[in-house]
Amino acid sequence: MDILIYNGVLVTMDDDLTVVEDGAVRIRDNEILSCGTMDDVAGTEAGILIDARGGIIMPGLVNGHTHTPMSMFRGLADDLPLDKWLNEHIFPAEASQVNPGSVSKWTAHSCREMLLAGITTCCDGYFHEIHAARAMVDTGIRAVAGQGVIDFPAPGVGDPGQNIASAVAYVNEAKKLSSRLMPSIFCHSPYTCSGKTLKAAKEAARDAGVLFQVHVSESRGEPEMIPGLNGRSVVAYLDDLGILDASTLLVHCVWVDEADMKIIGKRGCGVIHCPESNMKLASGIAPVPEMLAAGIAAGLGTDGCASNNDHDLFAEMDTAAKLHKVVAMDPCVMDAVTCLKMATIDGARAIGLDRRIGSISPGKLADIIVVDTGKPHMIPMHNVYSGLVYAAKSSDVSWVLVDGIVRVKAGELV
Repeated sequence: MDILIYNGVLVTMDDDLTVVEDGAVRIRDNEILSCGTMDDVAGTEAGILIDARGGIIMPGLVNGHTHTPMSMFRGLADDLPLDKWLNEHIFPAEASQVNPGSVSKWTAHSCREMLLAGITTCCDGYFHEIHAARAMVDTGIRAVAGQGVIDFPAPGVGDPGQNIASAVAYVNEAKKLSSRLMPSIFCHSPYTCSGKTLKAAKEAARDAGVLFQVHVSESRGEPEMIPGLNGRSVVAYLDDLGILDASTLLVHCVWVDEADMKIIGKRGCGVIHCPESNMKLASGIAPVPEMLAAGIAAGLGTDGCASNNDHDLFAEMDTAAKLHKVVAMDPCVMDAVTCLKMATIDGARAIGLDRRIGSISPGKLADIIVVDTGKPHMIPMHNVYSGLVYAAKSSDVSWVLVDGIVRVKAGELV
């Protein structure tokens, strides 16, 4: 039987940015059958009726970069620079505390947090990722889940010489789990993976037809940690290795210049901006307005809870908008529409899923949320995009559907 969501302001995020005041969406199985006004979606009686109560009906949010098991380290080592944070706290904690059981438990915890916050898709990367992937499937979230690759002994891969083989084995197993789960290969960074490893991992990802992820140019001192740059930028180095293409996701890209952005745009890579994590670690500010002007597909990510400390994409949109305005000293930069696109359709484009999710259109998968607009901080609402980016909170999410299945009802997990 159909699901009918009605009596809300429909924010489609389609190519025309269509907004319907008296909006409704009809869902059949796991797809959007029709959307528009109540008259537009009139048809057979629906089996499930969801009254949006005047709230906002919109696409589920896309969290373009997470390390879901790292919610176990939330607040563990705050107020530290990136190198000290990683080497003296996070890496030792991972060595002692990361195992299949903890990965499964804390991934599920993060997925519940994200679903309650209106995030219907996340793009993840970590170790023991098969256990993370199973937890994601069990919670019902949609996910791109990447097995971590690093040139050091890592949780689940004690012999670094087996890192690529382990990633390939993971991809083959994860492909069998669910249509909502897309496996991926995630090289931690160019300073923890050699050029040889980066090339081999990318080749494995190409062979398997999956997304390749890598942290890039996160900190100012990153080039000093990468042997063999020979005066090249990190992006130019990766391009020379042959790993940049439309199926490569570059995370952070804080310290990139115009030449780097030309390479990224030419190769068609997606980029994920993590403003709160970059701010907290004092890594810098990515030139996102310039990337967008160059036509680069850029989404938003929360990063892991060890460096953020939450999975709240509404807060991330608000932060991104205001951060870039003050950097540019221009209140028009990174407007509300741009930031909402980064959290929905552009985020989906960056991770290669824009044909399936990210907007509300007939034929797309039914990943839809309803945002309550009845609380004082949402009244009045002169502009729906401004309301979502500058006023809405993750706690305002009242309904969440993933693949046409209700996962949050009246603000509570189903």
